[in-house]
Amino acid sequence: MMLFKLSVKNIRKCFKDYAIYFMTLILGVAIFYVFNSLDSQQAMLKVSEGAAQIYRMMLIVLSGVSVCVAAILGFLILYANNFLVKRRKKEFAIYMTLGMGKRQVSKILFGETVLIGIFSLVVGLAAGIFASQFMSILVAKMFEADLTKYTFVYSQTATGKTILYFSVMYLIVILFNAVSISRYKLIDLFQASARTETRRVKSSGIAVVVFLGAACILGYAYYQVTMNFAEMNNQRIGIMIALGCIGTYLVFWSLAGFLLKLFQKCRRFYHNGLNAFVLRQVNSNVNTAVFSMTVICLLFFVTICVLSTGLSLNNAFRKNLEANCPADVNLFKDMGGDAADAGLTVAQAVEKTGFSLDAFQKGYVEISFYLDPAITYLTLSGDHAKEVQDKYSIFRVNVEVPIVGISEYNRLAGLYGNQAFELEEDEYLLLANVDLSREINNLGLADGNVLQIGEYFLKPRYDKCQDGILKLNIQNGELGTILVPDAVIQAENGKSLRNVNNMLTANYVGNTKEEKQAVEKLVLDLDLSRLDIPLDGMTKIVAYESAVGLSSIAVFVGIYLGIIFLIAGAALLALKELSESTDNRQRFAILQKIGCDRRMQRRALLWQMGIFFCLPMLLAVIHSIFGIRFAKNILSMYASEDALSSIVLTAVSLVFIYGAYFAATYFGSRRIIEEQ
Repeated sequence: MMLFKLSVKNIRKCFKDYAIYFMTLILGVAIFYVFNSLDSQQAMLKVSEGAAQIYRMMLIVLSGVSVCVAAILGFLILYANNFLVKRRKKEFAIYMTLGMGKRQVSKILFGETVLIGIFSLVVGLAAGIFASQFMSILVAKMFEADLTKYTFVYSQTATGKTILYFSVMYLIVILFNAVSISRYKLIDLFQASARTETRRVKSSGIAVVVFLGAACILGYAYYQVTMNFAEMNNQRIGIMIALGCIGTYLVFWSLAGFLLKLFQKCRRFYHNGLNAFVLRQVNSNVNTAVFSMTVICLLFFVTICVLSTGLSLNNAFRKNLEANCPADVNLFKDMGGDAADAGLTVAQAVEKTGFSLDAFQKGYVEISFYLDPAITYLTLSGDHAKEVQDKYSIFRVNVEVPIVGISEYNRLAGLYGNQAFELEEDEYLLLANVDLSREINNLGLADGNVLQIGEYFLKPRYDKCQDGILKLNIQNGELGTILVPDAVIQAENGKSLRNVNNMLTANYVGNTKEEKQAVEKLVLDLDLSRLDIPLDGMTKIVAYESAVGLSSIAVFVGIYLGIIFLIAGAALLALKELSESTDNRQRFAILQKIGCDRRMQRRALLWQMGIFFCLPMLLAVIHSIFGIRFAKNILSMYASEDALSSIVLTAVSLVFIYGAYFAATYFGSRRIIEEQ
């Protein structure tokens, strides 16, 4: 009982020392609860069955991500606990001098860990339960759910999972403390405050060379993932990631070797006030934290990219959905093979299933897609074929290009409300709305590349791809379709052209959402067993639910991982600075003796910590400029969206969380240094 009372007193006495630890634990518990409580919110959300399935899929993804988050938080808790134990080594030595054994010291730490765990869980769960109510509103908004049944949400499952995961983490901490105490010798505990990390002096010349080499490595990686994006594949992307990690490490390694020397050349600045002291402190901190600053920088880089890209993708999906789904349904049917239904159009096949076409509004459109084995995307590039093969390896250029008659397309464009086109007898045009595809296809169009389809030689009507869609989609998925005069289709069908696919596009009868959903159910329940060749298709409702689901998963995973990575990076930096403050107390005491007042010391500490906090974030921001551009190129096939609003929102989150850790670290370090 006496040891337990001592544990309580220690926590009260050292509560300010535990501030960063408590902040990290409480935030971790709250965030973990919020994202694991989403399953309880589904019951009150009135959504369609399709949206409910996507919601369940999102919960499975988040459950898997939670395992990764738990591992990150577990490492962070161990690291933070190690800092606290290090700070209290002299205290433990006094306990042992007074007659306590190592087992009793371990029991004190056990009691403290249990109390801290209970406090953090209670406060964190309370904060998480409160925050999850706002998450309910966000979920409802993203899934466009009916919130008329909204009630206060409490998840027993999320509470149990949170308690279980964090209890395991605390148990590991307890075992770690017991092992650590058992290995300490009394003399080591007394001398702990006098021991500092080894600071290796680097040659400034070598450091400059390494820095320039690191800049070249990063510059090469930046260039490859942006300017040479089309040449990227999984292997090359992996190489660029590795180069980015190596370059980041070398930047921090070299900074500690020449940055101080560089400032020493500027004597007027270096000898002004306490600049010499601040710069030497920063140089020393970076010198002993090269690896950790590399990890922290990469965590911030991932945070910025994941948050901004996830939010941007969500905006893009929703913004472009109407343009990509201007009708209610597309139904497709293969036209090849020897089956009895091979010659049936989609409309005939649908009626064979027992479905009445009266469920569709009048004016539905059927079109046919044709292929010519001699016409591929590589053919369209003309004289640029070699360049396309070498530069655009990410794009499948040997795929045959769909061909559609101009009259059928114009009828479809009329149904969609899109632009119709005109062609002369010897002309063709190319439709595409994917940026990479347009870039490739425009090479041949700009040269006036002539296509031969059977006996017909066709020149391009336009020197660039035209906007237009044929199939409903959740993304910009039109890689390229050739529109040709009807005479070419009529003359070459069955010769150089083969009819491979028939598509029916229609709008449902009905004006209300419920009426359209009723027709949708009939379409999805078609009796395909009556057909020799199955039908495929896409509906506006399915596309919309898929888009909402994909964007929601991207947003929630992005927010979840982004915030956890940000907390992890900020906490690692904060604990590193607090640890250094414990070691540097004597240095600031010397400043006091030589006449530097408290105000000057505090300003020096503020600058020292500000520079140390800014270094990894600054490099992470530079990385992110190119990382976000790379991600935008990858996602360009889904939609193009200005990421400015997402970047601003990400920046606000970074400033808020990172700023809170910086402020807590500054005041904690100041208190440690000014202790008597």
